[in-house]
Amino acid sequence: MDEDEVELPSMLWGLDPIFSAFARLHITDILDMKESCQVSDMGKPQDNLQGGFNLAVERKKLRHAQQTHGSVEIGELLRVRGRVKTSRQQREIIAYMYYKVNDPVMAVQIEWMLEVLQLYREFYDKPLHLKTNTASESPFSSLSKATHIIKDLLEQRSVSKFRPYDIQDLLQPLFLSCNETAHADQEPVAGPSTYRQLRILLKEALNILQDEGIVYQRMKSPDEVYFVTAQDKDLLMIVKDIIREDSKKEKYRETGCHILHILSSVRQRYSLNVSKPVLELVLKSLECKSDIVSTRDNYFTMF
Repeated sequence: MDEDEVELPSMLWGLDPIFSAFARLHITDILDMKESCQVSDMGKPQDNLQGGFNLAVERKKLRHAQQTHGSVEIGELLRVRGRVKTSRQQREIIAYMYYKVNDPVMAVQIEWMLEVLQLYREFYDKPLHLKTNTASESPFSSLSKATHIIKDLLEQRSVSKFRPYDIQDLLQPLFLSCNETAHADQEPVAGPSTYRQLRILLKEALNILQDEGIVYQRMKSPDEVYFVTAQDKDLLMIVKDIIREDSKKEKYRETGCHILHILSSVRQRYSLNVSKPVLELVLKSLECKSDIVSTRDNYFTMF
């Protein structure tokens, strides 16, 4: 935010679609971003000695994670997701999901860099403009409707996989209804074509479904094939096999397999793009069918 730019009131922050999204940012922008003068630390409570950061406990957790998942060497590529936090006057990322990416020819890194440039150009660098015309439909409600339309399609037709162009026509009525409610004497607004708006809306809706674990991509490819988690029989079988095999080992015989151990095994044997929300839906489905049993929170076994 520029120094001369007036900060948007905090009660309106939720109207910005980027506010609740996971933004892919350059490190320099994270370090240079200006904090709000309305709330401290992005609304999170500051750490204290009673319930804050405990170096000894965190070090023990980190050592256990290193022994369980292997060591990370300098030069290896990591994928990290978390939230930005200010602690002791320093900017840092509190990561709750990270894993190594096997990228010997730097294909994943190059794809990420190109995608980030596009995200900055089309979304992050553009200020939020609130429309006062209530007669026309807002893009936020359109995104919610688009997400529900795709969800209903996947549930009703038991779709196992699809490509974006297979379903983009389903969202066309959202733009038609938006044009019908506009005033007849209103001048046309310059901007991207309807087709480009449709593609952007579809992309955002698919991102939401991926964050919820409803759909995922086994591999990044020009085809952009999305698999529906609930209908992916191969993924369910792989998860069952992992829990069945590892539950027999002495290490997991009593407590069962932790969800992070299962996630790591699935990524090694099946696909690196399987996220924790995807695995959580699979485990919930298997538990409902009594294929697996939860011994305690995030621990699963099979008899």
